Amino acid sequence: MVPTREEWYKALEERHGKETQARFQAASVAVCGLGGLGSNIAVFLARAGVGRLHLIDFDRVDISNLNRQQYFPEQLGMFKADALSETLKRIAPYCEITFQSVKLTEENIPDILAPFDIICEAFDKADQKAMLVNTVLETFPDKPLVSGSGMAGLSSANLIRTRRVMKNFYLCGDGTSDVAEGLSLVSARVAVCAAHQATMILRLISGENEP
Repeated sequence: MVPTREEWYKALEERHGKETQARFQAASVAVCGLGGLGSNIAVFLARAGVGRLHLIDFDRVDISNLNRQQYFPEQLGMFKADALSETLKRIAPYCEITFQSVKLTEENIPDILAPFDIICEAFDKADQKAMLVNTVLETFPDKPLVSGSGMAGLSSANLIRTRRVMKNFYLCGDGTSDVAEGLSLVSARVAVCAAHQATMILRLISGENEP
């Protein structure tokens, strides 16, 4: 049986405190990229009771995604945005989930991301990461941006950390590991970086701006 909305948020308040939970519920976050980072980040934020999540990815679920991304075998072939929205509605039925199966570009980012309080960059490819980060910093200099870079391989998870690069720009990862070099993406280490990003987002929502 699904708990009522009141039961759901009462349980979250008991974990997070009433004031913090109210901040979470009032917040909106755009998650750009729904792979190993983004799908895990979205799950963490939904479980925390963030009020609105907007999911953006143009890709479809592939069998190679299943080792580290929050999808199920029966979702193979679905657009990731559709599939993850379906999953999150089961995890957090009172979270407002919106989504777009679209490729973000310098041209459409200003319109698509304008409505959201915090932007989360979770792309796989370096050139797309750089494009989004540069466009957001130029277009929305006062909007918090949390990005991920460096989580490949099996080096110690303790090397992954969160750094404040600029006033409103936060970067999570080890800063060195590259998917193209050696062992690629392993679920646990990717999830550690995703947890860093989700934690920084929750800290920003709660009023904390230091890593």
